[in-house]
Amino acid sequence: MRRSVIAGTGSYLPERILTNEELSTMVDTSDEWIVARSGIRQRHIAADGELTSDLGTKAAQAALDNAGLTANDIDLVLVATATPDETFPATATTVQHKLGMTGGFAFDVQAVCTGFIYALATADNFIKAGQANRALVIGAETFSRIVDWEDRTTCVLFADGAGAVVLEASEEAGTNADRGVLTSHLHADGGKHDLLYVDGGPSSTRTTGYLRMEGREVFKHAVTNLASVVNEALEATGLAPDDIDWLIPHQANKRIIDGTGRKLKMPAEKVVVTVDRHGNTSAASVPLALDEAVRDGRVKRGDLLLLEAMGGGFTWGSALVRF
Repeated sequence: MRRSVIAGTGSYLPERILTNEELSTMVDTSDEWIVARSGIRQRHIAADGELTSDLGTKAAQAALDNAGLTANDIDLVLVATATPDETFPATATTVQHKLGMTGGFAFDVQAVCTGFIYALATADNFIKAGQANRALVIGAETFSRIVDWEDRTTCVLFADGAGAVVLEASEEAGTNADRGVLTSHLHADGGKHDLLYVDGGPSSTRTTGYLRMEGREVFKHAVTNLASVVNEALEATGLAPDDIDWLIPHQANKRIIDGTGRKLKMPAEKVVVTVDRHGNTSAASVPLALDEAVRDGRVKRGDLLLLEAMGGGFTWGSALVRF
């Protein structure tokens, strides 16, 4: 069976760190309040003039270096983002150009916080269909540009960053022991729009708008939907939670991560957590967490990884990947 194997990982975080203490001088909040509700202690904020494509390009180059490849070895560039540089062209084409690629094809995927999972599944299907041999899958966001810095319920949560993986085709045996993407599952429910959205856009207000969220409602749906889509991946492969070496969840909120882990009976030491230092970086959060765990040696070749996320739309999804 033709599988999509992760050949390299990379990430990039902006230099500026915004702590809870500093935030408390900008809006009516405190370190204790933020940590109790989200687990977040600090987040990274893009510099003035630092674009989503800049973050994505740096993460992509790190992934290429990790894989021992160059940009011209890549057939497809996918950027998952809800904060593109411009309405058009796709940020992926800008990243393609910044990397020095002279061939291949590139486009964006917009599924908010689930964007990386959607993009990973999309690239996997292009590779399985034989339309690409190698793909760069990038999650990159500058959410600091679309939060209302006077709304303490949202501005304390979101942040900027980028993560990337290189996928490449590999002929495998067609069993659960294969390396690569074993299965992916994607869902959406547009009826939940008003619980998490941005109140602007080109065809509605002709403005960018700001992020709006009903936090309690999102929390309830997140724990239920994420546990469900994780179980879906296990049922599709006949695997059990004990078979998973690492759960790498979307880093939205430590309470959501803990709640999902409990539903799956996953021990905390098998869950990769970066939300305390990164905040919610939307589509960038899963690849950022993956790259950190690869670089510090936790994730090793042959490990079974379960990636999952939920975002505005609602969208949610999972991918079971043997690293």
